[in-house]
Amino acid sequence: MDELLRSLWAEVISDPSIALVAVGGYGRGLLFPHSDVDVLVLLPDGQKPSEGVERFVGLLWDCGIEPGHSVRTVAECLEEAAKDVTVDTSLLESRFVAGNTALVDELNARLGKQRKVRDFFVAKIDEQTRRYERFQDAAYNLEPNIKESPGGLRDLHVVIWLARAAGLGRSWKDLADQGLITPHEAGAIAKNERVLEDLRIRLHYMAGRREDRLVFDHQIEIARQLKLPNTKELAASDLLMRHYYLAAKAIWRFNTIMLANLVARVRPEAERTTRILDDDFAVVDRLLDIRDETLFEREPGKMLDAFLRLQQNPDIVTLSATTLRALSRALPLVNGAFREDPANRVRFMKIMQSERLTWTLRRMSRYGLLGRYIPAFGRIVGQMQHDLFHVYTVDEHILMVIRNLRRFRIPRFDHEYPLLSQLMQEFDKPELLYMAALFHDIAKGRGGDHSELGKKDAIRFCREHGLSKADAELVAWLVEQHLVMSSTAQKQDLSDPEVISQFATLAKDERWLTALYILTVADIRGTSPAVWNAWKGKLLEDLFRVTRRVLRGEADFARSWVEGKKEEALRVFRQYVPEPGRHEALWNNLDDPYFQRFEANEIGWHTRTLWARVTPDAPIVRARLSPIGEGLQVMVYAPDQPGLFARITAFFERAQFDVVAAKIYTTRHGFALDNFQLLSRARSGEHYRELIRTVETGLAERIALGGPVDAARAGRVSRWVKHFPFEPRVEIRPDRRPGRWLVMVSCADRPGLLSAVARVMLDQGLNLVDARVTTLGARAEDAFVVNGPAMEEEASRAQVATALRAVLSD
Repeated sequence: MDELLRSLWAEVISDPSIALVAVGGYGRGLLFPHSDVDVLVLLPDGQKPSEGVERFVGLLWDCGIEPGHSVRTVAECLEEAAKDVTVDTSLLESRFVAGNTALVDELNARLGKQRKVRDFFVAKIDEQTRRYERFQDAAYNLEPNIKESPGGLRDLHVVIWLARAAGLGRSWKDLADQGLITPHEAGAIAKNERVLEDLRIRLHYMAGRREDRLVFDHQIEIARQLKLPNTKELAASDLLMRHYYLAAKAIWRFNTIMLANLVARVRPEAERTTRILDDDFAVVDRLLDIRDETLFEREPGKMLDAFLRLQQNPDIVTLSATTLRALSRALPLVNGAFREDPANRVRFMKIMQSERLTWTLRRMSRYGLLGRYIPAFGRIVGQMQHDLFHVYTVDEHILMVIRNLRRFRIPRFDHEYPLLSQLMQEFDKPELLYMAALFHDIAKGRGGDHSELGKKDAIRFCREHGLSKADAELVAWLVEQHLVMSSTAQKQDLSDPEVISQFATLAKDERWLTALYILTVADIRGTSPAVWNAWKGKLLEDLFRVTRRVLRGEADFARSWVEGKKEEALRVFRQYVPEPGRHEALWNNLDDPYFQRFEANEIGWHTRTLWARVTPDAPIVRARLSPIGEGLQVMVYAPDQPGLFARITAFFERAQFDVVAAKIYTTRHGFALDNFQLLSRARSGEHYRELIRTVETGLAERIALGGPVDAARAGRVSRWVKHFPFEPRVEIRPDRRPGRWLVMVSCADRPGLLSAVARVMLDQGLNLVDARVTTLGARAEDAFVVNGPAMEEEASRAQVATALRAVLSD
């Protein structure tokens, strides 16, 4: 590229006073296949660009180069650099290409005099902090950005930028010569840098453009190019990602060490502060420093003490470079004897019981100590999860769950989840929940039930660390049952007193129920930002509240529940229709299952809408903003007819609404009275009044029209589904109520899936009684209660299952 640019420059530029300068990545001498070629045409102060400059830029485009170009005088460069640290950074990497060498030297000299090194350090470190926040401080996303993620190439660029600004060097060798790193560290970081650079080069060629995200499509192809083997334990792409994560972890750690070293170098001696904590540790410029570099090798348990000091002193930013190096040298000493030492077990439990837990565990994991102390955790570091809804590796997900639990403990986050915050802040031993989170997925990838295997690990660890039998049993139970509450809330009928009674029996008492509820929400929210929604939150809260009432021993629960709903619904109704008895025309056609299934505010809404139109001539469709605070709630009231559910769901899918729940009911006089909870990311920009008008008018017309059910809407299938196919599952078993059957389907989600399933049920002559629709990322987990002749014989049930599998596999 240098040769090409010099050739073009010589062809069209005759002015010897100007210069061509490479900046940015090109200035570093690093050019990836589809990176921009960043150049600066540098002019002497007061000079205007000539026609030749314009021709030169045009020739770059003619040659197929996409230049990131600017034309400035030296003074203009200084002005822009003073205003914008990104411009200053780009110029910091400037490299002469052609023209007037003296002018480039002048620019560099004047920039060096103008640049305030300490301000530059503050700006770049703040910039890195904001970048980390965009990725939630997580290096282990399943589809990482190998340039920008924590542990990515940008972390190395930051180190070099700061070193250049401070005049300490331009390469890892320079930093080693300055004594900032050892020659061994320089070699190791260059090796990890090459791993990421190789991946980025392959990504650019594969995508045919600049591409920095290591998405699933490319993971599989790159693993094939590198001839990585598929093994029983790991797919080739998983092995590739394990290599990436190890390199990213090393780069992240190196970045931390180097920032500490560089900041220490540029801070004047007079401004440095030292505070002695004890015989072993001191705080030097807000960094935890060991007073003897051999401390950890002489007394390995002091490594845990170092993290305790971090927790106990919020003013400490992190470990110093000296401490980090000593930690790396001593890690092999964290062995069986270390783990069996009672003093070390006490130290670890103090960490679990202290504040700043998430922050501390993240650093213990990043620096390798957590995986050494808990070998089971070390085995899941960088382990991929191809379940279509986790977006983090197993270890990163575990740390996310602990982070969520900690947020419930911190009062400034009370507004996010008020009930959960209250429950967590009142919980007597929060460390038990942290322990459960630490072990809940720790057995993934071993084969077998990870909940059962994790329970055994947890109970052994708890007993070794001095927890009482009761506390150890709670932690082990939470690990074993951590999926049960979400499954019950999302797949079972919470209006059925027997469901609640059985769940209450499992929960045992209010304390265990509270612990499971808190852990369940933290777990779901730690899978992916796209999995959690207000509807899931409402289902879990409803299950928690109603189960708590049972555990508190409320008499005749089922009847008092229904009567309470009726009283509240009438109170709502009478705000609109005060005359007594007006509700009876509708309620005489409703039985107890209706009042069990629907909530009081829904019953009141139905009653005030339908009391004067119990037998309408046309379908009635009403929509409102959902009481859960997200999406729409839709009521459909029409004469019951075959295929009604399929027709309704097909309409919603074509209108780009996601059905997250459906309550199906048929009145005594043969009218369908159904409720749907809708969400729509695709239409989030539209005003809710327009959405309500679309639903009410369009759906009522579609139901009245009748005729065949609309074909399913085609749409894009998730990339996850393409590359990590999920085997569809269908399970049919008797429901709790006689004559009814529970049909559960699990498959990769796709547009039109729900209406396609509904059409199969229509074709098989099934009557839909209730529906639970659950989407976990790119995976659908739906449950339907049905009845009909096709369910009476085993052979016909098998036929239903076969038909469902066929449509799920399409």
